[in-house]
Amino acid sequence: MVGPPGAGKSMLAACLPGLLPPLRPAEALEVSKIASVAGELRGGRISRRRPYRSPHHSTSVPAMVGGGPRSKPGEISLAHFGALFLDELPEFPRAVLESLRQPLETGTITVARANAHVSYPARIQLAAAMNPCRCGHLDDPALACSRAPRCAQDYQSRISGPLLDRFDIQIEVPAVAIADLSDPAPREASETVAARVAAARERQAQRLAEAAPDKAILTNAEIDGELLEALATPDADGRRLLSDAATQIGLSARGYHRVLRVARTIADLDGADTVSRLHIAEALSYRRRMPGR
Repeated sequence: MVGPPGAGKSMLAACLPGLLPPLRPAEALEVSKIASVAGELRGGRISRRRPYRSPHHSTSVPAMVGGGPRSKPGEISLAHFGALFLDELPEFPRAVLESLRQPLETGTITVARANAHVSYPARIQLAAAMNPCRCGHLDDPALACSRAPRCAQDYQSRISGPLLDRFDIQIEVPAVAIADLSDPAPREASETVAARVAAARERQAQRLAEAAPDKAILTNAEIDGELLEALATPDADGRRLLSDAATQIGLSARGYHRVLRVARTIADLDGADTVSRLHIAEALSYRRRMPGR
């Protein structure tokens, strides 16, 4: 999420755990094991609530990926089956950000030390927020600094292209107008959205149980290869749109597959069996280039 200060980026991220369904029993046990190893299992109780971690941008590489004398799990493993939120993304040390690339692809992290190699699960939803530039007011001529737009290019270049490519959704969050604060528009309750998410996840789990009974996968985020092609290939109009867009905006192979997964999920939220051109168009709209890039 890219937007000016006060636009509500952190608040949106904090709402994410409430939109996700409770942990399944096997997931809850796995999450509790990680918390126990890290010394964070309170009272020995197993919780069905999905983890939500939001480390400060001064976090070190060992704190993020794990390490120390006893090779404890880091923030990325403590967020397993939940959400990891990185606020002020460009302020994190580059080494910390780059350390996330491999576990985002594999869903695991290996902590290598002289006396041991320990692997921890790290299947997370990574959410991040940042200002478009250091002053935060790139799109407001009255408030932007004198270095705009160069300051935006310098600020956003702290995030490498390969890491940015791993974000399925890249959106701009506009400033909140005073009129919206005094007279807010009608909106859905979190419970309504959570019910729709739970229904979509159940559709995914049932489809994957039929298509890949030998694989313990439950969500679209985990499918790839032939299975992705079989379950997420859009209709003819959708394929043409995706092919044209991939050329025009320069999608990488990873980006192409991520658009397919997002479009499949959008279709599940709509209750549709087939990925259509409309779903592809919405998924593509979430991969806009950040301002200044």
